[in-house]
Amino acid sequence: MADTTPTIKNNSEKRGGRSVKALALAVVVFALLAGAAWILASKRYAHGGQASTPPPVQFVMHLEGFVVNLADPPGDCFLRVGVDLGLGHPINGHGEKEAPTAPVARVRDVILGVLTTYQSNDLLAPAGKGRLKQQLLQALQAADPDLDVREVYFTDFLVQR
Repeated sequence: MADTTPTIKNNSEKRGGRSVKALALAVVVFALLAGAAWILASKRYAHGGQASTPPPVQFVMHLEGFVVNLADPPGDCFLRVGVDLGLGHPINGHGEKEAPTAPVARVRDVILGVLTTYQSNDLLAPAGKGRLKQQLLQALQAADPDLDVREVYFTDFLVQR
């Protein structure tokens, strides 16, 4: 006689097959994405990682300190800051008997122009000094591209209220 008892199929068998396929698909997609990321990273850093790093500083130009009034409304806030500039090449005449031909007056004028636009709260904020450095760097590069300013270093920094 034929067995007439109904067989109960477990739905977990169907889900199990689907979940294995989904897992295999996820592994394949992850492997493809990881491979693509590795290829992009290896192309980007093929030159020793120098594609994303600026050229190194070759010479440091020291400037006398600055004391400026800040743009605070009462007008009684001051900034004392020491600035050195990292340059891509030595200044003409440096180390020789003739005087250096760096445009010190123009450089100081550009720096003073940027410093006096800031308020004390801007400079005391955590990212304030970073923004100031970036703005000084951009202003100096625009004012004298031949000077080849690559970095701005603060050697002294005091905000007085």
